[in-house]
Amino acid sequence: MALRNIREIGDDILLKKAKEVKDMTDRTKELIDDMIETMYEANGVGLAAPQVGVLKQIITIDTSEEKDDLYVFINPVILKTDGEQTAYEGCLSVPGKTGKVTRPNYVMVRYLDRDMKEQTLEAEDILARAICHEVDHLDGKLYVDLVEGELSDIEDVQDEL
Repeated sequence: MALRNIREIGDDILLKKAKEVKDMTDRTKELIDDMIETMYEANGVGLAAPQVGVLKQIITIDTSEEKDDLYVFINPVILKTDGEQTAYEGCLSVPGKTGKVTRPNYVMVRYLDRDMKEQTLEAEDILARAICHEVDHLDGKLYVDLVEGELSDIEDVQDEL
């Protein structure tokens, strides 16, 4: 495994649509392992392949405090959403910044796991938010376009996070 460079806002790759993963190769397994290591090292809760410069539909997410509840989503498709939640959101590709974003409070997502087996997951709260955020990355969208009001420095809103 190796740490990968996280692409930051302004890098054109973050605005491109990722391609579907057709089959699991050794290179794809290596990419997933590198994404996991990179996400944890950067103290992130999610990471999409375009954020490390690879236009593939792969995301990794772990919203747990203990960093022991890892999800790997390949070719994720959000099937259903419900409710809404508004909270501060940040992104490893937009370092030091945060902004209030409204997202669904519930999502149902279909995806392939690391074994390329189809799965369906229902998620709420922070996991639902993270799934929506990372799926947006696969479509070339950044959360900054959804921010209500202005972006803030993380230090300025630390008490509200």
